[in-house]
Order: sequence, then structure tokens, then C-alpha cells
Amino acid sequence: MDPALLAILACPDTHHSPLTLDPTAAELLCSTCDRAFPVRDGIPVLLLDEARRRSA
Repeated sequence: MDPALLAILACPDTHHSPLTLDPTAAELLCSTCDRAFPVRDGIPVLLLDEARRRSA
């Protein structure tokens, strides 16, 4: 993933925390709400309905 894009992406939830990339799982991770957003074909899917809770 392009580092410039990763630098501006944030969680779509109300807190808007920065996201980090987990390249092994192909997910963007939010440390505030503990959600993992999928990256499909190089495109981040930042929909709350598509995210999974990592703690579950």
C-alpha cells in the first residue's frame, strides 16, 4: 500500500484514529476501536459493516 495513502487514512468511526497496516492479514487496524478493515485487491474497505472486531 502506498505510504502516502496510509498516512491520511483514518478509522471511519467517530474518533477518526489513524490506521496501521497488517500486510500479512491484508487489513488496516484501528487501535482505538479494535476493528480490522479489509484490503481487497489493494483497495481499503473502510465500511464499519465490513470491519471485524479483533477482540472477538
